[in-house]
Amino acid sequence: MTRQRLVIAALLIIAIGVFFVSGAHQWFTLETLKAYQSDFQTAFNQNPWRVAGIFFAVYVVMTALSLPGATLLTLLGGTLFGLGWGLLIISFASTLGATLAFVLSRFLFRQPIEKRFPSQLEAVNRGVEREGAFYLFMLRLVPVFPFFLINLVMGLTRIKTVTFYWVSQLAMLPGTAVFVNAGGQLGELESLGSIVSPMLLASFALLAVFPWIARRIVLLVQRRNAYQGFTRPKRFDYDIVVIGGGSAGLVTSYIASAVKAKVALVEKHKMGGDCLNTGCVPSKALIRAARAAHEVRTAHRFGVTASELKIDFAKVMEHVKQAIKDIEPHDSVERYSNLGVEVYQDHATLLSPWEVQVGDKTLTARHIVLATGARPRVPSLPGIEGAPVLTSENLWSLTELPKRLVVLGGGAIGCELSQSFARLGSQVTLVEGLPQLLNREDSEVGVLIESTLAGEGVTVITDAKALEVLNDEAGYQLVVEHYGERMLLPFDYLLVSAGRQANVEGLGLEALGITTTQAGTLELNERLQTHLPNIWACGDLAGPYQLTHAAAHQAWHAAVNALFSELKSFAVDYRYMPAVTYVQPEVARVGLNEKEAKAKGIEYEITHYAMSESDRAIAEGSPQGFIKVLTVPGKDKILGVTIVAESAGEWLGEFTIAMKHGLGLNKLLGTIHPYPTLGEAAKATAGVWKNAHKPERVLALLKRYFSWLRGA
Repeated sequence: MTRQRLVIAALLIIAIGVFFVSGAHQWFTLETLKAYQSDFQTAFNQNPWRVAGIFFAVYVVMTALSLPGATLLTLLGGTLFGLGWGLLIISFASTLGATLAFVLSRFLFRQPIEKRFPSQLEAVNRGVEREGAFYLFMLRLVPVFPFFLINLVMGLTRIKTVTFYWVSQLAMLPGTAVFVNAGGQLGELESLGSIVSPMLLASFALLAVFPWIARRIVLLVQRRNAYQGFTRPKRFDYDIVVIGGGSAGLVTSYIASAVKAKVALVEKHKMGGDCLNTGCVPSKALIRAARAAHEVRTAHRFGVTASELKIDFAKVMEHVKQAIKDIEPHDSVERYSNLGVEVYQDHATLLSPWEVQVGDKTLTARHIVLATGARPRVPSLPGIEGAPVLTSENLWSLTELPKRLVVLGGGAIGCELSQSFARLGSQVTLVEGLPQLLNREDSEVGVLIESTLAGEGVTVITDAKALEVLNDEAGYQLVVEHYGERMLLPFDYLLVSAGRQANVEGLGLEALGITTTQAGTLELNERLQTHLPNIWACGDLAGPYQLTHAAAHQAWHAAVNALFSELKSFAVDYRYMPAVTYVQPEVARVGLNEKEAKAKGIEYEITHYAMSESDRAIAEGSPQGFIKVLTVPGKDKILGVTIVAESAGEWLGEFTIAMKHGLGLNKLLGTIHPYPTLGEAAKATAGVWKNAHKPERVLALLKRYFSWLRGA
């Protein structure tokens, strides 16, 4: 806590202490109020403005400091000022005081608590952002919840101060009116409990439900407006029509068919989408072939002398295509047809919120799930149109190894393919516009991967801006600006890995008013729903991740929300999303890294474990890399993990499970891991954390105890 916070907290504690030590709290009882009622009334009659001003100030201070007695002050206000003026004065005084308490709570406690419990507060804040006004309104209307507690707790959230003020002003009016009115019969009151009858409490409870009823009405009106101009079919051919047969669309179809919904799946190209045909599968097959070449080339490290390395690139690509062919049955039309899914291999266009044109047929469905994926983004550089450009889509048609390959983009795909083609024998130059490779990762990760690639012959140029593509007697050249100087990079092929853009064209979205974000993905709510309640999206089309497992995660939500939204729907939780870059050593991460924690203002501790300490890594000649764990200061709660190591993606799951289920480093340390394995490094990392947090006082006492036992 900062010095300023400490000073203010101390002043508040002193003020509250003085209130009780001085005996001032004894004035705020019903008996005292009744005893001095005539004196208060006389003072008010003699100087009404002065008494009203003092009353207003005292009420604000009492409420701001969360001191007991606001209810009795409200009764006194009703006695002195009557219902009209009393309600006006007390309404503004109570709201102003509550807002001051809210602001004090926010200033003193929100930042420390957010840093201490980031994940818990994040979940609360997401709910407050969606329904904060309704939620606060409900709490204010039900007298069961102490108002001072509401002020303090809401200060910990991110609800806007102006929202807190107007909702409090409005919602506290009914209760204030009841107590101000009761103040008119102060002499007849026996206890505060007699003011609030069970019937009155029931009335407040019903009033509290009103915002939710109103919200439902608003949603119904919005729904009706969204469908205005469209005629809903009286019957439907399907429960769900899924457009797109990639990872997201296949999982959506699988889940829907598993719960016996009638499903149609439309795919105009190849089943399996990018992951099977142009992404995950072929790239990993290529990486494996390139790794084999690297293992032969470096086998002398283990005392193994290999004959001259020979790479048949055409056969490498045959291996890639065979991998696709072997996995194809998992995503085939036959498999999904056997699951009960009706598969259409044609282009789909939305005609209405419930109708899809597929070839010469019109399919009707209660719900439509869009899963059309994304495609590589090619920058509009001058001269690039006629150049031999490769992307993750057409790369797999190569039959000859590029001699000179320039890779534009140093993200995951760019790094993976740069390393692979260099290992297969290409002269590779990797160009990245940002200061480091894998820019989303911490700087030490980028430095290690850049060093690794450079060590394998890749020319890495960061902080470089691509300007144009030239084609002259020297052949094709990429012109880049690097620290103010122009560089010419000759190439036989230019491999572009500069991001991906969602496939939104040709679906008829514009006619339905379905819009996109600045990133080009569809505008969706947290439940993957468009503004048309029965049209959903998942996968690369939905964002924000372009990962197959993210698409599958979203697909579950899209399918379940579409089929059961009338009963229950689920917001997508991205907190524990793992990601792996398949360079060697692999880069695997889940949760926050240091760069993100700093950007969000989250306090953390770092536990660092070098893979050069791992017996298995040493034995296999792969000591490069590290494990970096971020934890809550002073606790073993995991905020995020970055692993740079051999096969890191294979054992990242242990940390992902730990984070998902709230298991700290102590639990990992207490779990038996097989020796010698790379995954044992997870336990070793927990041991590093434990050693840094050992109880020094207890150990000092134990030292003295053992010394005593030895008679020393």
